[in-house]
Amino acid sequence: MIRSFFCIVLLIFGTRAALAETDLSTDSSTDNYTLDIGIFYANSDSNFIATSPKTGGTFPIDFEDELLLAEEQYLPYFEFTFSFNQRHSIYIDWKSLDRKADTETVSQDFILEDIDGKDYLIETGSKLSTELNIDILRIGYGYDIWQGTHYAVGVSVGLHAMFIETAFKGTIGICVPDSSLSSLCTNTVATPEVVDETLTAPLPDIGVYGSYEFYPGWTFDAHAQYFALKYDDVDGSLVDVRLGVEAKFCDNWSLKLAYNYYDVDVTIKKTRNVGNIEQRTFDYNINYSFTGPMFAVSYVF
Repeated sequence: MIRSFFCIVLLIFGTRAALAETDLSTDSSTDNYTLDIGIFYANSDSNFIATSPKTGGTFPIDFEDELLLAEEQYLPYFEFTFSFNQRHSIYIDWKSLDRKADTETVSQDFILEDIDGKDYLIETGSKLSTELNIDILRIGYGYDIWQGTHYAVGVSVGLHAMFIETAFKGTIGICVPDSSLSSLCTNTVATPEVVDETLTAPLPDIGVYGSYEFYPGWTFDAHAQYFALKYDDVDGSLVDVRLGVEAKFCDNWSLKLAYNYYDVDVTIKKTRNVGNIEQRTFDYNINYSFTGPMFAVSYVF
């Protein structure tokens, strides 16, 4: 994912250079690039939907409480912005949240349905190793509607793309989809990475942003982005809010401190063919949110 991030940055650089060569008459005195490198503190909350082998109903499994994934982390953060023609900007940022934990004793039975066409049973008392890796890529375009000597207010359109990988290792029962639950999950195996699921969730967004220089060299920045989408088998929503202060300490260099709230909920309806009849199995749901401060060093060139 890091490689993809820098490839996109290089693409923006190349596009900017081509535009400069083909339109020498454009005033580029206000054009600049900004690179932020920093860390953020994530207080995470994530879950997925599993099936009860006793009732057939669904219920959420919490990655942090039930499967012991770390709730608090310090994680890397990158953001690149290209500002041009006074009012326009293109931005891209990336966050990575990789976690892994071992659960000595699972506290409840649950079934993971329709993973590679199979169902898997995890029983009470089993030892389970869980991995959840989430990369979040945000890319978009902003336009300043109002500008002044010390302030700017604008709107943005963009895309949040989440790349989600989940893996479960341990003693897990293999189930036959078209059998009754009483005889379904009798075969137990202990293999590495019995269940490995990858999900990509692209969600477009619209938002507003603003900045205000309240003291020479000190600027208050904020943005808020939101979107909800329901189309065919995908149902998702996201909220992204950030409030922060930027302090310029020398030419081209600044320090940024912000507070971020991010919440995304993605549900994908899953179906499979049983006896040439398409049947709905369950909703694959990932809910993820984190809140916490962010710190970055910023360079303008």
